Amino acid sequence: MTSKNKALETYIPIANLIAQTFGKNCEVVLHDLSIPQNSVVYTVNNHVTGRQVGQPFEHLIKDVLLSKNFENDCTANYRTTTVAGKKIKSSTALLRDAKGEVIGALCVNYDLSPLNDMKILLDEFMDTQQEKIEATVEPFDNVIEIVEDLINKMIGNSSVTTLKRKDKIELIQFMDKKGVFLIKGAIEKVAEKLNISKVTVYSYLDAIKKNEN
Repeated sequence: MTSKNKALETYIPIANLIAQTFGKNCEVVLHDLSIPQNSVVYTVNNHVTGRQVGQPFEHLIKDVLLSKNFENDCTANYRTTTVAGKKIKSSTALLRDAKGEVIGALCVNYDLSPLNDMKILLDEFMDTQQEKIEATVEPFDNVIEIVEDLINKMIGNSSVTTLKRKDKIELIQFMDKKGVFLIKGAIEKVAEKLNISKVTVYSYLDAIKKNEN
């Protein structure tokens, strides 16, 4: 601590606490604004931006005091970029003495680079291809076999001849929700399995859609 302002020394434990809490990617800088040309008087984890004791402030006026988010003597979460190209998330609070006069500033700089790399990795991992099928499609032969097997399993061991109209509508509604009828030829197969006509299946589907609407 190079400042002669003893009041600023009380903020050193706070600076250390912030840095220890958020780790090596978190830099904390303490400024003495009574010496603007050499305002940096204390740093923790200064490898983040390279700030050195004895340097002047850089972003205080443009990014803090003139920010539309400046309120209650602080501006939080503004972006800066180091000479080395690091993306930094910064927050700065003004420090006042007992008389209410501004004597310094406490600045927290967090290196977003590791998190950005993680974000890119997560975005790649979470990327999915959502294909919405609206009309019936011609499936591959093995898909037809699989769907036909599913239709058989949906009908189960029920005796088709004893199924009531309500039961058949519920069964067709279930199949419709599961996308069975998006497969070309599925309506004909279901009609055959349920021992009803294709026209009847269509009428059931129309009734289902009307009830849903």
